[in-house]
Amino acid sequence: MRSYEPIEYGKTQMPNRPDYFDRYETMAFERSENGILTVRLHSNQGPVVYQSAHHRDWAHAFLDIAADRENRVVILTGTGDAFIDAYDWDKPIETGEIWDQIHWEAKRVLSTLLDIDVPIIGAVNGPATIHAELAVLSDLTLASETATFQDRAHIAFQSAPGDGVHIVWQELLGSNRGRYFLLTSQTLSAREALELGVVNEVLPPDRLMARAMELAEQLATLPTLTLRHSRVALVQRWKRLMLENLGYGLALEGLSILHRD
Repeated sequence: MRSYEPIEYGKTQMPNRPDYFDRYETMAFERSENGILTVRLHSNQGPVVYQSAHHRDWAHAFLDIAADRENRVVILTGTGDAFIDAYDWDKPIETGEIWDQIHWEAKRVLSTLLDIDVPIIGAVNGPATIHAELAVLSDLTLASETATFQDRAHIAFQSAPGDGVHIVWQELLGSNRGRYFLLTSQTLSAREALELGVVNEVLPPDRLMARAMELAEQLATLPTLTLRHSRVALVQRWKRLMLENLGYGLALEGLSILHRD
């Protein structure tokens, strides 16, 4: 639900700044007059250094974005020269109770991302080696020439890759390539990702956001219900895969973490 009222800008009715734009310390929001919402992930306005606050924010922010019907197209990107390529995890997972909270958040991160009922454009501005699935689940995925793709948060730390990456990468790469990617912590260049169908376009870094906005403007010329209903139709398979496999995968991941050496 929106907690803001429309105000007048000249002859045009535009919404006030939604409350959630200022609610999340790890996310920055900017919306154009025609409803293109740019969501930028960050740490203290710099490149993401992944911590529990990011995970917590995503679990709630994607629901806020989904509920705001002023949003007509979403662009999701990182900050600086990386999408997510660094971490400083600050919440040791030592008990089932701690994992239960992460389990709750993780299910909602991906389910509420898919509940955003308008097209999403992922703009991968650099290495995406942690939670790259946030970008590659987009309807249109653009990558900077400097981008790389990897899952380095699981096998390298003796953790089963069950938080959705087991679904996303096998679906995008195929079963054999997906399992190899996850079990070997393989790194894909932007060009390799393009050839494998993970991303749709590869661009020079200084062209990435301009191209994302160009595509967003193109989509924004469509009627709102065309945008919303197209997105709903196109993510049904992803929603089914998450419903069937995400909770179980997270349980397996939690067990592996709690019992690792």
